[in-house]
Amino acid sequence: MNRGPAVIVLAAGQGSRYRQLAGADQDKLLAPCLGRDGVVRAVLEQVLINLPARLSRRLLVTTADRHEVARLGQAYGCQVLHVDSPGMGHSIAAGVGACVDAGGWLVMPGDMPFILSSTVERVLQGMGEGVISVPVLGTEYGHPVGFGQGYGAALLGLSGDRGARRLFTQGTVIQVPVADPGVLWDVDVPQALLFNG
Repeated sequence: MNRGPAVIVLAAGQGSRYRQLAGADQDKLLAPCLGRDGVVRAVLEQVLINLPARLSRRLLVTTADRHEVARLGQAYGCQVLHVDSPGMGHSIAAGVGACVDAGGWLVMPGDMPFILSSTVERVLQGMGEGVISVPVLGTEYGHPVGFGQGYGAALLGLSGDRGARRLFTQGTVIQVPVADPGVLWDVDVPQALLFNG
């Protein structure tokens, strides 16, 4: 049976830059954010609402102490996976490990609330067994990134805070040109909650 891709939403990072400016008790994933549709939702909820419906297999990777983050993920159909390390590489490997039989993996950062659903769909369309599908704005690679099934072992081998970007030099990259500045816009600081792309 040919399974569809799974989406892995990365929500384990501690957001230390954001907390330095907004306060140690402020979780950027839960910060109110005006979406591109004009509706205010938490940053993570904006990400989840923009996932195409056909992405029915959803994993949210987070730490055990983030109960509200987990609740939001479950509300949008995500299986919640708890990790001990907030490192991006560790989170990706854990997510892939929880659904190794998926037909590829779409890696979506939980702090990028302004990516259009149509952009996610275009990245999905570029996915294939042995390719990496990545949106490109101008000359810059953005998110989310789709990895074909052939990259399973490499993704499982990731660790620490290093993401999967290094795999780009080892694989076949399909560039998906987009006009969506949301692919580069992450909420690292409170000022980034206001989108002006």
